[in-house]
Amino acid sequence: MEKNSSQQNPGGHEHAPLIPKNIIWPFILLTSLFAWWGLANNMTDTLLAAFKRIMSMSDSTTATIQVVCYLFGYGCLAIPAAIYIKRFSYKSGVLLGLGMYSVGAILFFPAAQLANFYCYLGAIWILFSGLSILETAANPYIISMGPEETATRRLNFAQSFNPMGSILGVIISQNFILSRLNTASAEERAAMSAEQLQAIKATELNAVSTTYVTIGIILAVTWLLIALNKKMPKTHETGGPLNLGASFLRLLHNRHYVWGVLAQFFYVGAQIGIWSYTIRYAMQEMKLEDVVVAGGKTAEEMAATYYIASLILFTASRFVCTWLMRYIKPGNLLAALSVLAIVLSLLVMLVGGAVGTYALVGISGCMSLMFPTIFGLSVRGMTPEDTKLAGSGQIMAIAGAALVTQLQGAVSDWTNSINMAYAVPMLCFVFIAYYGAVACKKDLPAQQ
Repeated sequence: MEKNSSQQNPGGHEHAPLIPKNIIWPFILLTSLFAWWGLANNMTDTLLAAFKRIMSMSDSTTATIQVVCYLFGYGCLAIPAAIYIKRFSYKSGVLLGLGMYSVGAILFFPAAQLANFYCYLGAIWILFSGLSILETAANPYIISMGPEETATRRLNFAQSFNPMGSILGVIISQNFILSRLNTASAEERAAMSAEQLQAIKATELNAVSTTYVTIGIILAVTWLLIALNKKMPKTHETGGPLNLGASFLRLLHNRHYVWGVLAQFFYVGAQIGIWSYTIRYAMQEMKLEDVVVAGGKTAEEMAATYYIASLILFTASRFVCTWLMRYIKPGNLLAALSVLAIVLSLLVMLVGGAVGTYALVGISGCMSLMFPTIFGLSVRGMTPEDTKLAGSGQIMAIAGAALVTQLQGAVSDWTNSINMAYAVPMLCFVFIAYYGAVACKKDLPAQQ
């Protein structure tokens, strides 16, 4: 097995290429998908604010969206995806996941006709089941497309395109969904006649569905472009059965992997929790409901600007962190930024106002390296066969978003304070700091 020079000599320069020259074009095609699922994830975050207003829901009820996305979507499909990918190929997994993503988005149209929240949840489940398959295929594919020495940096680089899609998703939501919401409050809607309320909801739900259906059609075109491409590398794809029992036992006894899955569970929960309530927090702390803006912008639309700023910082920080890993051990960098995220979370909880809002934006800069770094650290030293199942375990950990956002919504409702709800992701960062500083070093092969 090749030695991981980035771990042996983190202060030195790596000689292995980040991306082999003969696979640059396939690498570009594959990394474009990272942007597409970033778009879906962050558009879904804005749906919490949209459905809260459209259907006058509580924070904990709107958080049901994230339960469907991350527990029943990501959580249930990752291992079946690994089996499917082994039976066929990474490319087949990408096509299956992208196809389900497209179909789920297009199903927003019949959901709008029925005007039923649970029909939307069904479409969202199909969409996120597709994302689970897509990520299960793409992340280990990127890891394997080059030397192991640069695997963590390569995945960080590919994941750098994910927040670009995230930014686009929030901009699309801001301009085509949130800007179309009626400014009537929950109390004002309760006082309306049934006919008046139904007309308002129909207009708002049509804005949601039209946006998603348009994306679904674009994805269908993307699916065709990938399906017709014959040059994607066959990197440890097919051949022989996927020995789940033996692989599972090896992974279960691999402490740096088990801790990595737990760290990923808490990280994704923290990330989605931070972003799901950014719009709500900014509306409250910047007092946007009281601001009269020329042109009739909604408070949600104005607050989305802070969300976009978070994603821009997240994107820039990911490129910076990829460069810093040439000189700093990934685990140490992960721990340091986790500690900074804890400090910023305390400002969000205890200070509030403009300071709290800017601190909330700053947390995104700390989170930028976490997912790919935890993923890369957890699969070090594994065989390709174990990496497949390990990758699906990391994707299943995304189900943490369902628990953390639901808990965060419950804390918000219970304390009547969105500020105090940020104690939940803060505790997640405590665990991640421990993983980066200590747990990621457990049971490593001698040469690591």
